[in-house]
Amino acid sequence: MAEEKKNIPKLRFREFTGDNANAWELRKLGEVGKALSGVGFPNSEQGGKSGIPFYKVSDMNIKGNEHEMTTANNYVTNEQISRKKWTPIKNVPAIFFAKVGAAVLLNRKRLCRKPFLMDNNTMAYSMDQNYLNADFSKSLFETINLASLVQVGALPSYNAQDIENIKIAIPNLNEQKKIACYFKNIDSLIALHQCRYTN
Repeated sequence: MAEEKKNIPKLRFREFTGDNANAWELRKLGEVGKALSGVGFPNSEQGGKSGIPFYKVSDMNIKGNEHEMTTANNYVTNEQISRKKWTPIKNVPAIFFAKVGAAVLLNRKRLCRKPFLMDNNTMAYSMDQNYLNADFSKSLFETINLASLVQVGALPSYNAQDIENIKIAIPNLNEQKKIACYFKNIDSLIALHQCRYTN
């Protein structure tokens, strides 16, 4: 009984209270999705302007990629993919983030909705859409301090198992969508006010 109460948040939208107050489900990220690591991206293969985006950590700095990855500095063709035996991540949406180096400490995450490749300094979490809504998952990841997973060593890093072992509490998909919409509206308001201050 105590465990059930722990899984029912005190603050909820009205339609998910009372008789509709289902407990959120406790899961590990690895049970409702998969963490994937990137691959080597030789300089000789970089610089392409068409095809599938090949994301690097620096692509998170591109204007327009503040929340969602929509463009990249490098694209690769089907010929390159076939020749290098790369496997694009097609199970999208996914959350993209750094997995090694100083960028890990910045704790930035981005949503990817279209197939992509990524270099070996990065990682992605590909979610099972039967359990997780994309926008809710992005908001959820914002609450996870990935920097706290860093293994002691010369270079900050963590691995896929570290990500998949993270425990989360998730509501049903209808409640996820409502929460995601709420946070998207807040993000829009923040962006609007920032725009007013900079103009």
